[in-house]
Amino acid sequence: MKNRVREMRKSRQWTQEEFGDLLEVSRQTINSIENGRYDPSLTLALKIARLLDESVEGIFVLSDA
Repeated sequence: MKNRVREMRKSRQWTQEEFGDLLEVSRQTINSIENGRYDPSLTLALKIARLLDESVEGIFVLSDA
């Protein structure tokens, strides 16, 4: 799954650690999501979308298989 988490987080000038704190997850989790190594749960994806004021579909896109 591709995502726009990094660019959207950086546009708000949040570090990975600050963003993780806001979402109650670790910096490592944010890093893994941004690098496409981890797909967040639906609950976490919804929290990310709410925090970034964007739809889930506007942040996460299924990659072509």
